Amino acid sequence: MRNTSVAELPVLPLRGMMIFPGMLLHFDVGRQRSIAALEQGMMNDQRIFLVSQIKDETEDPGPEDLCEVGTIAQVRQVMNLPGENIRLLVEGESRGVIRQMLQTDPFMKASVQICRDRKPRSRADADALVRTAQDLFESYALASQRVSQETVESIRSLEAPGDLADVLAANMLSKREERQEILNELNPMRRLERICVILMRETDMADTEKQIQARIKKQVEKNQKDYYLREQIKAIQTELGDQDDAEIAELRQRMEATPLNEEARGKCEKELDRLGRTPPGSPEFALSQTYIEWILDLPWGRETTDNLDLGRAREVLNRDHYGMEEVKERIVEYLAVLQLKKDLKGPILCFVGPPGVGKTSIVKAIAEALDRKFVQMSLGGVRDEAEIRGHRRTYIGSIPGRIIYGMKQAGTMNPVFLFDEIDKMSADFRGNPAAALLEVLDAEQNNAFRDHYLELPFDLSKVMFITTANSMETIQLPLLDRMELIEVPSYTEEEKLQILKRHLMPKQILEHGLKAGSLKISDAIYRTMIEGYTRESGVRTLERTAAKVCRKAAVYMLDHGKKTMTVNAAMLHELLGAPRYHREEPEKEPRIGVVNGLAYTSVGGEMLEVECTAMPGKGQLKLTGQLGDVMKESAEAAFSWVRAHSQELGLKDDFYKDIDVHVHVPEGAVPKDGPSAGVTMITALASALTGQPVRQTVAMTGEITLRGRVLPIGGLKEKTLAAYRAGIKTLVIPEENRKDLEKIPEYVLKCFDIIPVREIQEVLNTALIRK
Repeated sequence: MRNTSVAELPVLPLRGMMIFPGMLLHFDVGRQRSIAALEQGMMNDQRIFLVSQIKDETEDPGPEDLCEVGTIAQVRQVMNLPGENIRLLVEGESRGVIRQMLQTDPFMKASVQICRDRKPRSRADADALVRTAQDLFESYALASQRVSQETVESIRSLEAPGDLADVLAANMLSKREERQEILNELNPMRRLERICVILMRETDMADTEKQIQARIKKQVEKNQKDYYLREQIKAIQTELGDQDDAEIAELRQRMEATPLNEEARGKCEKELDRLGRTPPGSPEFALSQTYIEWILDLPWGRETTDNLDLGRAREVLNRDHYGMEEVKERIVEYLAVLQLKKDLKGPILCFVGPPGVGKTSIVKAIAEALDRKFVQMSLGGVRDEAEIRGHRRTYIGSIPGRIIYGMKQAGTMNPVFLFDEIDKMSADFRGNPAAALLEVLDAEQNNAFRDHYLELPFDLSKVMFITTANSMETIQLPLLDRMELIEVPSYTEEEKLQILKRHLMPKQILEHGLKAGSLKISDAIYRTMIEGYTRESGVRTLERTAAKVCRKAAVYMLDHGKKTMTVNAAMLHELLGAPRYHREEPEKEPRIGVVNGLAYTSVGGEMLEVECTAMPGKGQLKLTGQLGDVMKESAEAAFSWVRAHSQELGLKDDFYKDIDVHVHVPEGAVPKDGPSAGVTMITALASALTGQPVRQTVAMTGEITLRGRVLPIGGLKEKTLAAYRAGIKTLVIPEENRKDLEKIPEYVLKCFDIIPVREIQEVLNTALIRK
């Protein structure tokens, strides 16, 4: 039946592939034993035995992991690939059966019985079987549409049953088990008969697949037709008003479950009816749907329950904020009254103070203390009224304003709503947003706030509106009148010390990965950080300075292998460099024409020297030091008072004709303005013209009139703290500012002899050393 002989050949296992006699195959070789087998085969007539693994996942197969029957192949081409892989082109010669494994290392070598097909006994039977197999393959190719016409024609040219069976198996079979089964069959007639059975099965399966695909296609076409008809029916029913679609039904269900007011419910029902009559694909449908969803998304009737525990409120407010007693007291008062009167309207507060004092963060703490939701809207740079009240629905892309959006975001009717930087709004051709806030921040009107987009009354009376500002001057008066002003003054040095110790430094130590207590810093070093490296009313720069200390300390401790570090004056200088700011000590000895004034700046209070000198001239008054208009007018008023009271000062009536007076305020690069330097100007002029020295332990502030009255000024607390830092002993203030002394810490007041005055003569009597 077959012609057999035995040969000793290197064995190369194949994983996931197979080769039949007469086939060409490309594959890559990467395993070391396979490469060694290939090298041995190249030395022995370039023949090698290729056999499939029983399991593809076996990485290092042994003799027991290989099939018994394989293919003896001739190596036609070898190509080295990048890495250690080799790509082969081999041609199958004949079947082979492993009879004995001769070795396994460094490669497998076996005694292989070579099996060649013999001619069939009956040529007629072979021809009939070949023709049957060819006809079946042609039927399979026609049914499956997976075989090219060229392949069918090449199959027609084969006459040997064994070769035909091998070519058909290679082109048709995809399962490795079936391919191996054909390879195992050594009788060519039985092999071709097995192929014919598989061809008949595959042809029947291909016909069945075609029928299934035809049914699926027909079903898909029917589904598309049904969908189209259903959409037509839905459009007809919608036009007749008989039935809403699913989206409209869902919106209607939400409307029924939402406690809308009467006007909102009527408008929502009207829009739903219009939506039902609108074709789903039209732009009007999407606009109406969005409008209804905005109405239903608002928190109608939903409120959070206030936590009215006064002790807890004080604890939350004091946890992260030191000082700010007036703000904390106002919130506790609101909670106390809310316990007595449940339907209390939300207050409208305005926190006014310099940057960095904690206005925004205290509002978040207020929301936490009340257990309310927190919403924030920054008004800095807002110039469009539509930002507040929204756009009307007639505009493309219209949306509600930030008030309605904030209420939707909060999800309750009683959140804490923060308008940040309300003093930085501006107006242009698009409207005045400050005017749009008049209705919102009016407790008598905001129970029916109307947004331009919704055009529905929405109750804002239960919202606690809080605004923040750095200055009251730029807030419009009608808006200012609607808010309860609470001043948040700049921090004193003692307050900054406590904030740095209790809050800022522990926070920065934690954020920079240091352990609590790893930095040991005394109060004196803290004060040096405050006075030498910051000049501000708040604590933002101070927090950045604390962060820098922590960063530098982390580097120092890692470099020196230390876990703790004591920061003394020398170490602070090493970490932060030389101090940026130096406070000049006032002179101790009396000076002629030099007076210590007090000024209020954006970074707190400052000592402000005013110098005056007289020289021969023609009666001119010269002012230098970048003085503003108001300050220049104060100097002119002071000079006029001195001229009018020359006899009281011991001067000639026409003393000014032969002299020029020069008034200078040092630090000329810094602009200065305000009326509170009036008493300082008069004292400096009187001293320079009369030659009477001024006590340098005295500081003063106050506005003056031509009649010599001393008028009240602002920022007394900050100015007093500046005098306290400078070591001043006597402080002259206007009589009407006596009430403001209550806001100044007691430890500061104890260091002064404070003299309230009504007339300028009292100031001169205190400051000048009479001859």
